[in-house]
Amino acid sequence: MAMSQLYTRVSLAVIVSCTPLVSQAGLYSLKIENDLFASDDGHYTNGFELMRSFKPDADHWSRRFAGAMPGWEAEEVDNIAYRLGHQLYTPDNIRRAEVIEDDRPYAALLFAGMSIFSDEQHEGWRGAGGLHLDIGIVGPAAGGERIQRRVHEVTNSNDPRGWDNQLRNEPFVNLAYQYRWWQQQRLGGLEFEYGPSAGFALGNLYTYGSAGFGLRIGQRLERSFSIPAVAPAQSGSMFFDQGGGFAWSLFADVEGRYMAQNMLLEGNTFKDSHSVDPNEWVGDAKAGVALTWNSWQLAFARVWRTREFNGQDEHDQFGSLTVSTWF
Repeated sequence: MAMSQLYTRVSLAVIVSCTPLVSQAGLYSLKIENDLFASDDGHYTNGFELMRSFKPDADHWSRRFAGAMPGWEAEEVDNIAYRLGHQLYTPDNIRRAEVIEDDRPYAALLFAGMSIFSDEQHEGWRGAGGLHLDIGIVGPAAGGERIQRRVHEVTNSNDPRGWDNQLRNEPFVNLAYQYRWWQQQRLGGLEFEYGPSAGFALGNLYTYGSAGFGLRIGQRLERSFSIPAVAPAQSGSMFFDQGGGFAWSLFADVEGRYMAQNMLLEGNTFKDSHSVDPNEWVGDAKAGVALTWNSWQLAFARVWRTREFNGQDEHDQFGSLTVSTWF
């Protein structure tokens, strides 16, 4: 079998594995991440993710899976999400056809994932955990060049000329975990949640450890459970209770990561490819708003990220918009 055929089949398998996304009722979410929201271009230039979330039955296989993982119990599973996503990364100057040695490589990735979430209420605080498994492919098989060229034709933007230098085809598997400790208080008519988070990721796409601190302020915070996550983190829980009128929250979060592995900067694992020297320590600052009305929710976040590699001229900015509804 030719390698191109093999990678095409891998890509199709990633998509088919997410058939449950569109086959049953539940909460559906569409997340779009784009540097357009920050009036910038380059680096993490675009991403989308389609999710279906639901509460699993008592005998659902995800509970058995969680029960087999260290530190988890089957009855702790509050909701799960099936996810399908695509991301594009480019250097700042997409008009140059040659390799830009001191800027990040062109890369596209297509992935399917599953997330298992827990939410435990205690006296005055709650704990929220997320376990994530992602499989996918980086490289031409993810279709990044075709997608970006088509979008730029429609929007009359600069033609991206450097895709011949993109990372080569490489499948990946990544496992990640994050836990948040939310302290809860009330002040007048407002509710507050704040507290630290810790997590890790293991795989040939990303390997890192993370720690952070988050804040949520609003009314009826109990209707939703999390702050939206942005790449490289897997999605936070977009689950919310339908019905009950209007709820809102403002949120902010800071997170630092020690990056032991980042294929999108360091290049392919077993093939020669363009690469840059990554920074081991990377930080994010994020702020946004979430609005919930009956069976609909809209969440927007603005992200500021420190320099990810040596020689990067300035920090990155991008936005994340998530629309969710119950079917």
